[in-house]
Amino acid sequence: MSAGDNPYAVSYGNQMSGAASYGSTPVAAPVPAGDLIKETTTANFTKDVLEASRHQPVLVDFWAPWCGPCKQLTPVIEKVVTEAKGRVKLVKMNIDDHPSIAGQLGIQSIPAVIAFSNGRPVDGFMGAVPESQIRQFIDKIAGPAVDDQAAEIEAALAEAKTLVDQGDLENAAGLFSAVLQAEPENAAALAGLANCLISMGDIEQAREVLTGLHEALAKDAGIVAALKKIDQIEEARKLGDPEALERALAANPDDHAARIKLAKIRNVEGDRQAAADHLLTVMKRDRAFEDDGARRELLQFFEVWGPMDPATLSARRKLSSILFS
Repeated sequence: MSAGDNPYAVSYGNQMSGAASYGSTPVAAPVPAGDLIKETTTANFTKDVLEASRHQPVLVDFWAPWCGPCKQLTPVIEKVVTEAKGRVKLVKMNIDDHPSIAGQLGIQSIPAVIAFSNGRPVDGFMGAVPESQIRQFIDKIAGPAVDDQAAEIEAALAEAKTLVDQGDLENAAGLFSAVLQAEPENAAALAGLANCLISMGDIEQAREVLTGLHEALAKDAGIVAALKKIDQIEEARKLGDPEALERALAANPDDHAARIKLAKIRNVEGDRQAAADHLLTVMKRDRAFEDDGARRELLQFFEVWGPMDPATLSARRKLSSILFS
């Protein structure tokens, strides 16, 4: 069974002596401003504007060196386009050097900004308008801004989950850590990092990751499950030798206390089916033992395993047959 298959991995019986070192994979990379803003000429207008606008909107800023309002507009529009991170491009055209395009478009005063999409002009504005108006104009042309960081975080979390499934816990932990650098209270990343640490045997650091969270975050289902997993591991380490418990059961199959202890140990070893079967056996033989303790313990397992885990689904079916037979 790989570390990806067993979320507890080496955590029972063996604890790593030191903290693992995790990568600092970046969550997002900005688009270089040089790719978004350029000067063009009459000869290059078709390529830089018409053809480029078939892939994303292009704003053409018609200006001249003698134009005062142009000098006011330039830093503002360049700032807004850069912050748009690729939603639009900005192409600047000096009408003193290249007057023909402006003439064809009927531009009579500058600065003038014309938006092109799919090879044709679609909208525009004139004058040194304020930053807020430029942002509204870009939203109108390119659509509302998407939260790029949120999209990058979702992609990073999905990749981290894939790495966990593949057993690559160290790189998964690196991605979860990178997400937490960008969003320190991301519940999925906190639970994911803690689970990686658990599977790598670093129980103390896993608990530290989940310590001191505010009340609402501490109630997240994934974080609650990770904390329960830590509690189960720490309890199982105190329950004795599983081989001795197996011998006790061989001598007396109705030693329910030994069977529940063994179920807890098998759970943290990753043998979920054996863990569930031991608890179900106690329920079949003595529902009243420890005030229905076997059922309550099984429900704790379900909370950690997750509702759609195959072991949960299988054990729930068996539990129902016992409860309603």
